[in-house]
Formats: sequence, structure tokens, C-alpha cells
Amino acid sequence: MDNKLLRLCRSRDLVAIFRGLAQDDVFDKLMILLGSDKRFLSNYLADYSDFVTELYSHNTADLTQYMLRITMEDENVFIKEAASGCIPPHEMQECLVNELLFLQEVSQLTPKDFMDGIDYDGYIPQWTTSKADFVENYKQRLMTVANVGYGKWTKSNMFVYRDGILPVKHPDTQKLSELFGYDAQRKAIVDNTLALLDGKPALNALLYGDAGTGKSSTVKAVANEYAENGLRLIEITKEQLREIPAIIEEISRNPLKFIIFIDDLSFVEGEDCFGSLKAILEGSAAARSHNMVIYATSNRRHLVKEKFSDREGDDVHLNDTLQETLSLSSRFGLRVNFNRPDKKDYLMIVSKLAKLNELDMKEEELAEKAEQFALSSGNGRSPRTAKQFIHQVINNIQDQT
Repeated sequence: MDNKLLRLCRSRDLVAIFRGLAQDDVFDKLMILLGSDKRFLSNYLADYSDFVTELYSHNTADLTQYMLRITMEDENVFIKEAASGCIPPHEMQECLVNELLFLQEVSQLTPKDFMDGIDYDGYIPQWTTSKADFVENYKQRLMTVANVGYGKWTKSNMFVYRDGILPVKHPDTQKLSELFGYDAQRKAIVDNTLALLDGKPALNALLYGDAGTGKSSTVKAVANEYAENGLRLIEITKEQLREIPAIIEEISRNPLKFIIFIDDLSFVEGEDCFGSLKAILEGSAAARSHNMVIYATSNRRHLVKEKFSDREGDDVHLNDTLQETLSLSSRFGLRVNFNRPDKKDYLMIVSKLAKLNELDMKEEELAEKAEQFALSSGNGRSPRTAKQFIHQVINNIQDQT
């Protein structure tokens, strides 16, 4: 092994801050190649090929840019401390710079560096390198981490909880500009979200009302609208409500801002998770964080499915019990009602969706067919019905052409 590769091979074992990069398959196979023995040609060429195959699998042949990306996105002790407002000790800062210089040098390795001295004259798979200042790039990343994030928070702006918080690979791309009607309702949610992003007090919000009126779409559109401002959405199910304290613990020191989103929320009286949400909304010590809000949607204003039988029984303080059950929604500081639109508003939404999709149809014909669709579909007038109608019109036009 030549001096350069030997030096880098020894340096890799001293990586401390960026040790997590070993979990990256490309970096891992590159480190294996770096330590591979050229005297065992067959094994060496196999290690070389394994690395190139993994690099190619990420649809790139530029080693430098790939290395730069995973370095900038890495979740490590230094960036977490710096992002939380702490100043890492001098020793850590010195270590950071040296490791960045090491990673930069590794990113400049070429096929020639690995093939020198090899007794092989056949074709060798190639990759490219490019210029990059890792130290300067990392300084810039630290300055923008409140908007860009680090680690998994750079992978998406929407997340789900599956034995931990995981990024959504193909998130909903709904835009606010594609939603029509309910301007006052959306403004209330947007203003509350902007308060969160500005570091001002923000309220937990309940969006309630008829099905198909755009409650969930509004929350996801807001998350998309302000993703570049450092907003992330974590969607959980009703059954995962008791996981919220653990989620808050994980995100509490993160400079990003978070919406914990619970879609289509309702309870049957007596469910265990009812008490979990009540405690969270009342602000228990384990459920407070300056950088998050809870947004929930429901078709029920009071969130709880109440039966006449619930008003019977042997509870001495029955009225108090019922009031506690029905007042859960009042624990949301912001409650926004999405009612089913009347005919005028429904046709307005249809008209704007038609223009958005560049449909060439007279207003009278469009209105008549949209109204017929709402009646025949059985779903009544709603933004969802309007969108389904427009999709049907587009499909019919495509079928005819």
C-alpha cells in the first residue's frame, strides 16, 4: 500500500465526530477498499468493484459531491450541540476541522490512486471527483441548520412514527396555492404556524368539520409551504398518542420547528389514549416544548363519540364526567371549523380548480356537470368532491384524445 493510502487508512480509525458515516454503504465500502491489500489481487478488485457498484447505485459517479452531501447531513454530537445553542469545546472544534480535512482528502481519491501498482491491464470502472471545501461548507451548514436541519431531518419534511421517527420517502406535495375556499380558516392555521416559526407562542390546533373539506390537506400544505423555513411534520396515529412525550424528548433541542399531526381523530369514551391526549394538551412537564405544536383533524367537534347510553349509569357525578369527556376539544387553544360549502362556494372551488388544470369548458356547462356529479356521487358538495369531479373531466378528455 502506498504512503497516501496507508496514511488515510490509519486516519480512518481515529474518526470520532463523523464515526456515524460508517453506516453509509458507499462510505463503508470505500473504507474497506482503502484498507484492502493489493497483494491479494482478486479480493482487491472485488472490493474495488463493490465500492463502485454502491456509488453508482446512488445515481452518481462524483465521489466528492456524494461525500460532501453525507458529511453535511450527518447527525453527530458536534452539530447537535452547536444547533442547540451550545458552543462545543475547543478540542471538539479542532477535531471537527481535522476530520473534515480527512473526509475532503478521501473525497478526492481517484481510480488511479487505487490502481497504481496493480498488475492488471483490463477495463477499470471509473468515477470522478470535483473541487469542494469541506470546512467552509460545514461552516455554512452550521449557519443554516435551523432551516435545513441535520441527519434524517434533511431527508424529508414529513415523517411518521414506526418504532421511531422515520422520513416519508414520497410525501404529499399538496400546495396552499392549490386549495380554494376556506380562506379565513387557512389564515388562522398559517398565522399560528408563522408564530411557531418566529419563536412566538403558538397554539395547539383542532381542525374540525365535515369530511372532504380540506382539513388534512391544509395541514400538509402548510408543512410544505414552510419546509424551507425549518418546518417539519410528524404524523402519528391515535394509538401512538402516548409516544408524544418520547417524540418531544427527541426534538426538544432541535433548532427546527415541528407539527405533530394527528389525522381523523375521534374517541370512544373510556379509551386509554383519551387520557394521554388530555394530559399532553394540559401541558404536563413531559409534554412541553417551545419548538412544536399539535395539529389534529376530526369530523367531530368534541372528538368523542357520545351515545345516549353514556348519559345513563351509576356514576354519582355523571354530569361532571360527561363535561370532561366533551370538553377535550376546548383544550386546543385554536379551533377551526371547516363546514361543508354551499352551492355558490362549491362551484367557485370547481371553477378555480378548472382554471388551475387549464380546462377549456364554459362556466355554465362546468357548473351544471359539477352539480350533477355532487348529487350522483352521494358525497355531496365539498372540496374533495370538486377535485374528484375535475379529475373525472380530465380523464374523459384524455380518453377521447
